[in-house]
Amino acid sequence: MIDTDGSQLGVMPFLKALDLASERGLDLVEVAPNARPPVCRLMDYGKYLYEKTKKEKEARKSQKQVEIKEVRLRPKIGEHDLQVVLRKVRSFLESGAKVKIRLRFRGREITHPEVAKDLLVRIANEVKDISMVEQKPRLDGYSLLMVIAPSKKKKPSSKKSSPGK
Repeated sequence: MIDTDGSQLGVMPFLKALDLASERGLDLVEVAPNARPPVCRLMDYGKYLYEKTKKEKEARKSQKQVEIKEVRLRPKIGEHDLQVVLRKVRSFLESGAKVKIRLRFRGREITHPEVAKDLLVRIANEVKDISMVEQKPRLDGYSLLMVIAPSKKKKPSSKKSSPGK
C-alpha cells in the first residue's frame, strides 16, 4: 500500500486499507494488480483523472497538425490558368501546408502521360525555392498525383528596406 505522498504503508488486509481510504476521504486505487501482493495507492481518483485529461489536452495543443491542400488541374491548362495555380500552390506552401497536385485526364488525354509529367515537373521547379517534392508523380487511375511539402530551411527575407525621403 502506497500513501498519497509516495511513502509505503506496508502490506495490509483489503478491508483495513479500504477503511483507511474512507477515513481520509480518498479512493483506494489498484496500481499493480499482477504483483504479489497487489499494490494499491491512496489518491483522489477524480482529481487524478482531471489532471490527466488536462495534460493530454495541453499535449494536443502543442502538436502541429500538417494540413494537406489539394490542387486539381488538367493537362491542357492555359498559361494564365497555370500561373493562378502556381500562386495558389505557393501560398499554401508558405502557410506551412503540404500540397497534393492532382492532374486529371479526360478521354484520350491519358495516352500522353509524359505531357502531364512534364507539367508537374514544371510546377515543382517553379516552387523549388520554398518546397521539396515529397512524392514523385505517379499514376493513380485517371489521375497523376504529386505531393509537395514546404522545405525545412527558411529562405532569407527578400524585403529590402527602402531609403527614407
